Amino acid sequence: MAEAEPRRGAGPRPGDWAALVPLLLGTFTGTVANTIVNVPLTLILRDLDASISAGTLIVVAFTLTFAVLLPVSGWVGDRCGPRRVFVAAMLLLGLGSAGAGLAGDLTVLVAMRAVQGVATAAMLPAVMALIAARFDGGRRGRALGLWAAANGVGQAAGPALGGGLATWFGWHAVFWPVVPLCLAAAALAVRFVPAGRARRVPLDWRGATLLTLAAGLTLGATSSATVLGAASPVVWCGALAGLVVAAAYVASSRGRPDAFLPPRLLLETRYLRSCLTVFAQMFCLGATLLAVPVHLTTERHTGTLYAGAVLLSLPVVMAVLGPVTGVLMERLSPRTVLRGGLAVLTAGQVLLAAVLAGSGTVPWLLAGLALTGAGVAFVQTPAATGATRSAAGRRGAGLGLFNLLRFGGSALGAAWVGAVLDQAPAFGVMFAVCAATAVLGLLSSFAGPDPA
Repeated sequence: MAEAEPRRGAGPRPGDWAALVPLLLGTFTGTVANTIVNVPLTLILRDLDASISAGTLIVVAFTLTFAVLLPVSGWVGDRCGPRRVFVAAMLLLGLGSAGAGLAGDLTVLVAMRAVQGVATAAMLPAVMALIAARFDGGRRGRALGLWAAANGVGQAAGPALGGGLATWFGWHAVFWPVVPLCLAAAALAVRFVPAGRARRVPLDWRGATLLTLAAGLTLGATSSATVLGAASPVVWCGALAGLVVAAAYVASSRGRPDAFLPPRLLLETRYLRSCLTVFAQMFCLGATLLAVPVHLTTERHTGTLYAGAVLLSLPVVMAVLGPVTGVLMERLSPRTVLRGGLAVLTAGQVLLAAVLAGSGTVPWLLAGLALTGAGVAFVQTPAATGATRSAAGRRGAGLGLFNLLRFGGSALGAAWVGAVLDQAPAFGVMFAVCAATAVLGLLSSFAGPDPA
């Protein structure tokens, strides 16, 4: 039997904000699971006798698996009901976290990080679909502002918690706090979240396979550059194959009403702009969250706890400004907030390039991190709101593709850091490229008017 769909456009409903609590907790938990290894990464690699380039797989395994499976997981949410998928995903994330906590070598740890990525891939489109179903109008902007704040709090807690636990109890301990959080989010969702409607959505297997394969080849080839080198034929052939498969998906899906995700929907300016800007934002964020603690622990020889405390300024600003962004979007246009965020993000990345290239003082480093966090906060909410209001974003696969580009950007940002560190610690060049990526995102925000 299909689950009952929440009413739309009926104004505030009892329990709406209570239902948001487990969704925010799940978002927070997934973010913590993603970032909790960034600060203790050097301790993990030292204990496992692995190089930095190989060790970045611990980070990339999560984000890459997560990104590749997002389109299909969005369809699963449509098919099975978003609440069911959310609960199952939280349980799987807890299982993967426990496995990572018990891992004794790099191979097992990377595999468990991939399991965590699978679970988070299933969870995130379900969260966005449930928020979109429960909140409309200005209430959606405020709800997504809180969702962005949950991301920020997770970004803050992950590195700091990881650094502290690794220092006091060893790196295996960093994965265990995720387990009770997953169980709590699943239990609260069963209690407070109304079940979304399970729809009998047919699956275009050919289109789903081609899109997943294209994402896997492209992101996998780029991520493998950290181990094989940017000039490796495997990297270039994999990236080229990904582009060819993506072109095959477009060619095979064009004009088909039953396509997995009709290509014409992807060209809607609101959806396309949201995808491009969030990709640029997450590329910068993924690079920053990995590069700054590595710089502090290897170049300045600080402890992991200190590195986590310094990095805390970025996600704290994200968390504080997340709800503010929803209010600003009501007073200004979402597009204005989006552009302002990309400009601030660019300034933050330029400042980080100058500070890390010239061994600047910690206050300037904190300022660069704070500007980066503010830019991310002001980009994340309007981009997510634009995606959920687009025609493509009303499909689970569309929300999945949006989040694929979002976290694919994070994976590529981390891979970019690994590729640079494998050659030389050129942190100035590293962040200069990130700043250029933010500028490209800003330029894309001028693409066309919003549809009526």
